Amino acid sequence: MRIGIYPGSFDPLTNGHLDIIERSQRICDTLIIAVANNIAKKPLFSVDERVEMINHCCGGNERIEVVAFEGLLAEYCIKNDVAFIIRGLRSTSDFEYEFSIAAVNKVLAKDVETVYLMTRGENAFISSNLVKEVACFRGDISSLVPRFVLEKIQHKFPSQ
Repeated sequence: MRIGIYPGSFDPLTNGHLDIIERSQRICDTLIIAVANNIAKKPLFSVDERVEMINHCCGGNERIEVVAFEGLLAEYCIKNDVAFIIRGLRSTSDFEYEFSIAAVNKVLAKDVETVYLMTRGENAFISSNLVKEVACFRGDISSLVPRFVLEKIQHKFPSQ
């Protein structure tokens, strides 16, 4: 069985993330979506809330497992027989960052490969940070996130 992992903060889950999740299932038997508690970021949603949103949006798919995650990704991969790490790329700046992370992961977990999926054109500009910024100013983000996530965001930024 080929296990892939798609790690990220997913704060919040976007349509771009869902596209990568959907396409990842073509190359793995099981996909672990690892929701990271990134100490360098100030999240809008707790890890539990993010796990809930992903479970709701991907619910019913027995090939997907959503987990909360802390620590080194390489160690998690070794302990859980993960064959490859899946990452989405939107731009060349993403690649530069991801390339260095992949190099470190390869040193720490030599049998784990990193697979990059290019984002679809319609999702190339979507980032969780952009979604949060637009939502903060009550802009329309309905085309950027799933409906369930939209409702959760609207609770964080109620209309005035």
